[in-house]
Amino acid sequence: MRPMRQTRQTRPMNREIPSPDITVDGTGLLCVTLLLRLRKEIDGAPPGTVVHVIATDPAAPLDLPAWCHMTGHHYLGPVPSGEQPAFALRLAADALPTRAGAPWHPATP
Repeated sequence: MRPMRQTRQTRPMNREIPSPDITVDGTGLLCVTLLLRLRKEIDGAPPGTVVHVIATDPAAPLDLPAWCHMTGHHYLGPVPSGEQPAFALRLAADALPTRAGAPWHPATP
């Protein structure tokens, strides 16, 4: 029998999440409001900034990676040791801007 080929989903996650430069507290916020707060908090932050987002919305583990994928920021994953659920991302230099009042939509030129 062949050994199972490791893929991104089967590989153990051994990487350490870096400490945050910015922490966005989205406790009690639904993802729409959370993304509005996140967009506001990272406005003007330089590329490479590590952001930890505290998010209690059950949809956050899906919505935050999707938002990062849409914008081009780098989703780093869940922050392992915290009292509240938190997720990490790193801001990208070439990230796509989003609409001020609708950060789940790309900005129109």
